[in-house]
Amino acid sequence: MAGPDSTQQGGKTMIFLRIIALCAAVGACASVEYKGSGDLGVIIERAVGSVLIVNTTTRSKIARVEGLGDLSHASAVYSRDEHYVYVFGRDGGLSKIDILAGKLVNRVVQGDNAIGGAVSQDGRLIAVSNYTPGGVRVFDAETLKMVADIPAVYGTEGKASKTVGLVDAPGRRFVFTLYDGGEIWLADLNDPAKPVITKYKDIGSLPYDALITPGGHYYIAGLFGEDGMALLDLWKPEAGVTRILGDYGKGSEKLPVYKMPHLEGWAVVDGKAFVPAVGRNEVLIIDTATWKQAGSIPVHGQPIFVAARPDGRHIWVNFALPNNDVIQIIDVATNSVVKELTPGKGVLHMEFTPRGEEVWVSVRDIDRVLVYDTADFHVVKELPADKPSGIFFTSRAHRIGL
Repeated sequence: MAGPDSTQQGGKTMIFLRIIALCAAVGACASVEYKGSGDLGVIIERAVGSVLIVNTTTRSKIARVEGLGDLSHASAVYSRDEHYVYVFGRDGGLSKIDILAGKLVNRVVQGDNAIGGAVSQDGRLIAVSNYTPGGVRVFDAETLKMVADIPAVYGTEGKASKTVGLVDAPGRRFVFTLYDGGEIWLADLNDPAKPVITKYKDIGSLPYDALITPGGHYYIAGLFGEDGMALLDLWKPEAGVTRILGDYGKGSEKLPVYKMPHLEGWAVVDGKAFVPAVGRNEVLIIDTATWKQAGSIPVHGQPIFVAARPDGRHIWVNFALPNNDVIQIIDVATNSVVKELTPGKGVLHMEFTPRGEEVWVSVRDIDRVLVYDTADFHVVKELPADKPSGIFFTSRAHRIGL
């Protein structure tokens, strides 16, 4: 019998080595830990310029990303795949963070003083609202390269205005308000090289913030310089801006305003909008069919955020100084306060988990984030954080205006 052919032996050896290499590769692949992003979020650590990446299922911190500049009034939006979070710093910094890898991937300083931003409906554009130099700048979400600069110049003297209340709207549009100019602008960015701007003038004095309703139908700006609000119907933008609630509070004495409400937290539930009153210790109820005031609810102090639990049954409210150690919960069925909590001094923000079984509360002065069970209101977890402020979960990626 003839012995084994040396050529055949060499071929078998090569096949064996390839199998070993393949097995090694498969083993390596098997060791990779795949992570979902649906239960992730970030907590702003305002004093030290960092964010914590957290997991809302395990109620734990999984990473800290540093070097993000001045985050004293920071906010954030998400890419549509929940892979990246874009953080808007007060110093004009725009940071792009990979929340799965837990690292900063890009950062540009696009202005001197910024006040938040928005992501376009298709997720391809990031817009930033500026106090200084004013206006709105728009960036490619992938590269952070600026693709449009929209100066907010108003009046006959060509002054530049601070912009506030920047939100995304359906149709690759952004809506924002000129604080100094008293105007609302609707910017169509379907061609970023040639933005189409529709300007609505004389909407009222000193519009300080704005919101867009959950379906993207209405844009509403709050007015600080006078009573009332300005409403733009985005289904009929050609109809112009309508003034609403002009008689609100007329004849009553206003209190000093300790902190302006954040209107992004307005709650629209079951045909009613629950709105923080400016300079008054109450939450307003507005009928969204008529946009007239339907009532008011006395509360502990001047409300800052008025946030609805995702199922809409309860409204959680926090307050300005000197009452910023308290949260009150309003029952929408009875329009009354049913619970009061005292997490500690400096309650700055509240963020519900996607289906609302828990809410995370940042308490700046005790360097803690408290996680509450929203059914029985007990604390289920405390996480240490350095002067925490805004909390932003990835579920925002799929909601208009957030």
